[in-house]
Amino acid sequence: MEPSSSNSMQTDHCLEKAPMEVHQVAPPPHRSTIQKLKSRLKETFFPDDPLRQFKGQPLEKKWMLASQYIFPILQWGPNYSFKLFKSDFVSGLTIASLAIPQGISYAKLASLPPIVDSSFVPPLVYAVLGSSRDLAVGPISIASLILGSMLRQEVSPTSDPLLFLQLAFSSTLFAGLFQASLGLLRLGFIIDFLSKATLIGFMAGAAIIVSLQQLKSLLGITHFTKQMELVSVLSSVFHHTNESMKKPRLFWVSAGAPLVSVILSTILVFAFKAQRQGISAIGKLQEGLNPPSWNMLHFHGSYLGLVVKTGLVTGIISLTEGIAVGRTFAALKNYQVDGNKEMMAIGLMNVIGSTTSCYVTTGAFSRSAVNHNAGAKTAVSNIIMSVTVMMALLFLMPLFQYTPDVVLGAIIVTAVDKFDFLVMLCAFFGVIFVSVESGLAIAVGISLFKILLQVTRPKTVILGNIPGTDIFRNLHHYKEAMRIPGFVILRIEAPINFANTTYLKERTLRWIDEYETEEGTKKQSSIHFLILDLSSVSSIDTSGLVLVNPVGEVLQKLQRADNDRDMTRPSTLFLTVGEAVAALSSTMKGQSSSYV
Repeated sequence: MEPSSSNSMQTDHCLEKAPMEVHQVAPPPHRSTIQKLKSRLKETFFPDDPLRQFKGQPLEKKWMLASQYIFPILQWGPNYSFKLFKSDFVSGLTIASLAIPQGISYAKLASLPPIVDSSFVPPLVYAVLGSSRDLAVGPISIASLILGSMLRQEVSPTSDPLLFLQLAFSSTLFAGLFQASLGLLRLGFIIDFLSKATLIGFMAGAAIIVSLQQLKSLLGITHFTKQMELVSVLSSVFHHTNESMKKPRLFWVSAGAPLVSVILSTILVFAFKAQRQGISAIGKLQEGLNPPSWNMLHFHGSYLGLVVKTGLVTGIISLTEGIAVGRTFAALKNYQVDGNKEMMAIGLMNVIGSTTSCYVTTGAFSRSAVNHNAGAKTAVSNIIMSVTVMMALLFLMPLFQYTPDVVLGAIIVTAVDKFDFLVMLCAFFGVIFVSVESGLAIAVGISLFKILLQVTRPKTVILGNIPGTDIFRNLHHYKEAMRIPGFVILRIEAPINFANTTYLKERTLRWIDEYETEEGTKKQSSIHFLILDLSSVSSIDTSGLVLVNPVGEVLQKLQRADNDRDMTRPSTLFLTVGEAVAALSSTMKGQSSSYV
């Protein structure tokens, strides 16, 4: 009798509170299927409702707003001042000093001729269409690496350089079309499947590959042997890192270091005729702006699948990095970057770039960081950088023919969840030991498996009452929370659908079995009520209705003490768990039936 008395006192303690007003939950207003579909599509593709600014506006105002929405430069351009221009001018010159040597280096990484037009035309396009004030666009090492490695699987850049260049421009076109299509169709949420862990692991692995590829230029290696395996090479490199770990305090020192290195090394090679001593240099570069390349786009033959696949992979990677970098610096200055506008801007930037001798470009983190620290105020800094690069293309290109390859290699090299940690490791080791595209595919596949696992095996927790309140919390997180005898209170923290209904039903039965085992009442159940907290459930399909209107095993367990009595259930919809307990507890004294 003592346990029974103890349970009674515990029940009274949990239920003796001020009378609670129980609100009757009315069914939601009826909506047709078309209305529901329209609402769902709007929430999916237009969460920011871009058309709301046009409501109630005259026709001329609507045209102006539409122009500003498509071309963001028209929004801030009329208020542009000389004070802003001074900041943008300094920033533009600073990132141009980084863009010129990087452009040559990244082109060589992609096995392309040392062209730098990717830092001339694309920045002009982005300045007109982009919504970020800090993003500095141009080629990036990872996209260059992927482009070169995927195309080299089918075509040799040395035996057929013209075809390789055509495929590079064609891949850039398809990358731009894919990116612009995502923005036009407002499908930016697809990029979210590349989790942060995937990107970290992928970029870390790609950085290792990029660094190893540059060892031949840094160390003057012309022939690799089996003795030069990965561990030995990395061990030798890292044992000498103490000789170069300098951290300049001023941002412009590091920003100008690549250009200064190129200038000094070029002078030394020219003055001492170092090429005669075996120092490899770039060689003669094409002077002037590269001609249009629209006639070099390759849409036929056996290479169409290759350029489409290469464009898709490089497009996803470059778009993800560009948007991530733009949002990072926008958060620092407390303004918003429109993801769909960025997709359109980056996509059109690559489409136009593919017809002007440019390969895949995006918002580069290193340049954007320099641009931000240099005090850029608007996208005019990209215009300044573009004009500076244009001047270099027209008048300075012959000077770069003596630049040693070792300096270009050095320029490239300097550039909470356990499951997420696993994704990061898979991406990292996949890139290093398999291939760049395979590493990315493995990481994306594991991320998708994680999402499917979360959908099919949603989290369910058992709730207890915080004494003296009508608040119910997870028993495993709150030690002071207490179970209410006769009640099993479960919270489901995911949508209920056909993929998880069976699991949730089995999990519910398990909770009931565990409760009976703990109470030691296997012969006759003391459970009277099962309360499901669905406040975290965003949707329920027809299969999920089986769970919220249970039949079969669940009711059999609850009715074990009353097998011959019909179930007459009271109203079972309540606003809160507290109201449900208060309303149902009164039925426990005079009835022995069980309810869900």
